Formats: sequence, C-alpha cells, structure tokens
Amino acid sequence: MTTPTLLIVDDEKTQREGLRAALEERYDVYLAEDAKSATELLEREHFDVLLTDFRLPGEDGMKLITRAKSLSKPPICILMTAYGSEEVAVEAMKRGADDYIAKGRMQIDELEMRIARALKQQKLEVENVALRQQLDSKFGMDNLIGESPAMREVLDTVRQAAPSTATILLLGETGTGKELIAKVIHQLSPRARQPLVTVHCAGLAPTLLESELFGHEKGAFTDAHERRIGRFEQAQGGTLFLDEIGEIDATVQIKLLRFLGERTFERVGSSKTLTADVRVIAATNKDLQEQVKAGAFRQDLYYRLSVIEIKLPPLRERAEDITLLTKAFLKEFAEADQKQVTGFTNDAQELLLRYPWPGNVRELRAAVQRAVVLCRGEKIGARDLPPAIRNVSADAPPPKFQANSLSVEEAEKDLIIRALKDSNGNRTLAAKKLGMHRRTLHRKLITYKLEGV
Repeated sequence: MTTPTLLIVDDEKTQREGLRAALEERYDVYLAEDAKSATELLEREHFDVLLTDFRLPGEDGMKLITRAKSLSKPPICILMTAYGSEEVAVEAMKRGADDYIAKGRMQIDELEMRIARALKQQKLEVENVALRQQLDSKFGMDNLIGESPAMREVLDTVRQAAPSTATILLLGETGTGKELIAKVIHQLSPRARQPLVTVHCAGLAPTLLESELFGHEKGAFTDAHERRIGRFEQAQGGTLFLDEIGEIDATVQIKLLRFLGERTFERVGSSKTLTADVRVIAATNKDLQEQVKAGAFRQDLYYRLSVIEIKLPPLRERAEDITLLTKAFLKEFAEADQKQVTGFTNDAQELLLRYPWPGNVRELRAAVQRAVVLCRGEKIGARDLPPAIRNVSADAPPPKFQANSLSVEEAEKDLIIRALKDSNGNRTLAAKKLGMHRRTLHRKLITYKLEGV
C-alpha cells in the first residue's frame, strides 16, 4: 500500500519539524516555509494532504489552498489557524479547505484522526466517480442496440423522456429489454446519482408486496418483529422501477394511485403520512387496457402510470437488429471467455434470422453465449446453436423487416448503408457501429457495389 504524501507549510521551523517528527511514521512528509516554496512543490509533486498555517510570509495559507485546489489532482487541504480564529476558518472552508484545526490546542492524535478521515472520504469520492463512470458506460444510450424503425422510435422517446419527471410505462413481451430501458432512463435523468430501486411485483404475495413497497411498523402483522423501511423510502430522490405492474392487487393499486397523485403514503400498521420524492417507472408484458376492460386493473391508475408509454417491439418484428445484436453479444462473450471467435458462418446467420425468437433479446443473448462457449473454431456454425434454432424449418417465414421482406444479403446491405449514413460516410465509425473490422466493411462495400456511398 502506498504511503500518503503530506506537505506541511509553516514559517516556524520548530513547528514544521515537530509536526514532521510526529507524522513521518505514517506519512511521507515534505516541508515548506512559505507559500512560494510550497507552490513549487505542489506543481512538481502530487500530494495527498496539504497542511498549512494561515499566517505565512508573502501570501497567506488561504490563497495557497485556493491554488492547491485548482490543480488537476488537488490534495486534501487542512488549515491551521490561531486559537479563536473561527471566522478565518469558516472563510477557508468556503474557499475550498476540507478542514481546519486550531494551533493553540492542537493535539497530534486529533490531527491524525482528521487527516485519516479526510483521506477515507477522498477515497470514497474517487470510488464513487469510478462507479458512476461504469454505470454511465454500462447503461448509456450506446448500449441500446437497434437500427430498425421501431427501435429508433423507442430510443428517441427515451432521450426525450429521461430528463423529465414524468411517470413512464414500459410495455412489451418478456425478454424485450424493459428493465435495461428503465436503467438507461434512470442513468440519463437528473436522478442518476440517487438510488434506482427495482421491485418484481409478480414474485411477492399481495400482503408482502404492500409491505415491500410502503414498509411496515413493528407488530403490524404476524412476523412483523421490527419496523421495515419500504422501497419508496429507499428510493428517496431516485427512481422506483415496478416490474410486472399488471400483477398487483386492488389494495396495492389504490395505495399506488394515491402516491402518484399526492406523493404520500403510510407504512402498513401506521397512520402517519410520509412523503417521498420518487420517480416511478413501471413495466408489464400484459395488455393493461384489456385488464382495465376486464375490471382487473384500475383505469385511473393506468392513466397515472402511462403519462409516457413506450412499447418495445418483439425481436421477430425488428429483424434488422438481429445481426447487430448477435455481433455485440459475440464480442461481449468472446472477450469475457478469452476466445478467438470472430463471427458466424452463413448457415448459422441464416438460422438466427429465420428463428422466431419467442424469448426475444434475452433468448438471443443466451443463444450467443452458448454458441461462444461451444464453438471450436473462429466462426460459430449451426451445430453450436441451441437445438430449437438448429431445427427451425427451412419453410419458416423469412424474417420480418419493417420496410419489406429482404434476403440476408439485402438486409446486411441495408444496414451498411444506414450505418454509413449515420456516420456521415466515416467508414471507421460505420464499421464500429456494425461490429465489424474496417477491412471487412471495405470488402462488403466492394461486394455490394457500395464503394461510392
């Protein structure tokens, strides 16, 4: 583990040396007698902590802290002030100081504790930034793959709706990617730094679901041995994703309706009204309008949930995207398993396009993962695909493209033209969008006589 570096700035030699002697066992200590020499050190070396006196020759410690905080990797800054100089200390905190300590009653143990606490906080902030970057990368728009007209419409709506406060209802068959869309919406919203809490409504009995969502008080029911904080409270300031919303019973529907209207609720077993600043995204694979007609779902709740309604198309209706998805999944799993698998044979690609994909994108992803694991060469062949896909009838209808029915070659040609158009003719970017090498794209441009596109 690297020893933290500490720069001590004080014009009193005995004070500098005394602090070094007390701290050098735990820190790599540097000394400076004024702001000028300290600035030279700060520009030459990276320091984890700057401990500076307020009164310095030429320039005071407050200006030194301001300069230190302007560095690309600023140190933790602690100002040492004279006893009773609270006003100076407060001003220093406003100017960027992380902490201050009065010299007149400074104890080394307390100083070490404050430095350690500040370093721990800095480490957490760095880790949080890294985590946010990972989330931005994993759940950004670039991870929503689709060039078909239906998916373009979905992506456009997501871009428009994400920054708003509106409740969103996601519709679509199982496996179409509703949960991923919910995560992307959250990540693109102003609430991205707050929690995204997910509840799978179908997996809980009605009484348990009510407690899960709204919480309960101790003794509210059998086995309620202590107070429980519900998901609405856990999602404070963030987003609550209610998956399979069509499964909730009448009691939960009424409570949810009230929350959407007033942003208030009560825990089970309590009459105290609570509030929560939570955005709700709901999803279902059921036809809620039909459930409304059948009396199984409240019409007023449906309208509250569907302020913005996004319908995800099944994979069989967006065959233009199958090739893009398979290439993306192939790259993901080949890298994860460190396998040199570069593509699909023509017969395997034909089967993938003809198969109806009842499990949608989720099934396709699993099929590609299986194929990568079982593949013995550089290309995935028909034998590497699941039996259901291998056994698809040769008489099966061709894949459904939204423009018209196309052959595999025509579909690929159409995708290449779109990718080049979206990349403003930049072939490197187009190849990246298509998940192929630039040389491969060049060969296909010659094959399809698209060199001038």
